[in-house]
Amino acid sequence: MSFLRIQNAVKQFGGLRAVDDVTFSLQRGETVGLLGPNGSGKTTLINLVSGALPATSGVVSLDGQRLTGLRRDKIARAGVARTFQLVRILPSLTLTENVKIAAVFGRNAHWGTAADQVAQDALAKVGLLDRAKLPASELTYIDQKRLELARALAAEPDVLLLDEWLAGLNPTELAEGVALIRQLQGGGLTILMVEHIIDAVRALCPRVVVMNSGKLIADGPTDGVLSDPAVVAAYLGEETDA
Repeated sequence: MSFLRIQNAVKQFGGLRAVDDVTFSLQRGETVGLLGPNGSGKTTLINLVSGALPATSGVVSLDGQRLTGLRRDKIARAGVARTFQLVRILPSLTLTENVKIAAVFGRNAHWGTAADQVAQDALAKVGLLDRAKLPASELTYIDQKRLELARALAAEPDVLLLDEWLAGLNPTELAEGVALIRQLQGGGLTILMVEHIIDAVRALCPRVVVMNSGKLIADGPTDGVLSDPAVVAAYLGEETDA
């Protein structure tokens, strides 16, 4: 049985269908790449899954529970966490405080010392534990991205939505980021990741789905999909950073 299921998802903005009747599913523990040229609807689809945007029609469900129509906090409680293309941190708070918020409002609603421990564990996973007491404003951009990932992990999700989390990393940081995601895969997380760095997609995603102009145009094993002429024309041929 499918674990995360997206069925006939539609998101309409006036006359524009940013997501146009998209259907696919993920099995528990699967990592799938969500690809497509800029403006193809990838982030909008992530927003529908996470509840950041309401769907015009269609259904998103997790382990048989309907998510469509729920508030974002209810979807987080159901086991969905995400990162954003543009990093969203609270600069005046410490790293621990930033991450503790997710532990409190995430899936298991920790409080007090339990929330502190979850936050510390999440910071350790991303290599920021030694700076836990610093204000987030002192972090570099790359470490802000690590902090955002720690916050997503502190929500203790079953499904992690990564929206170009690897973007902007230098080669050393990229290798570290790929290794970190591999560790998360080993822990059994189900991951849907929007990504333009094809080497990372090949390293992390046995399967990819591809969108173009709001529609799903391919779904299958990564190597086969990336050699599909329709995908090359719609995606690879338009992306200079691939």
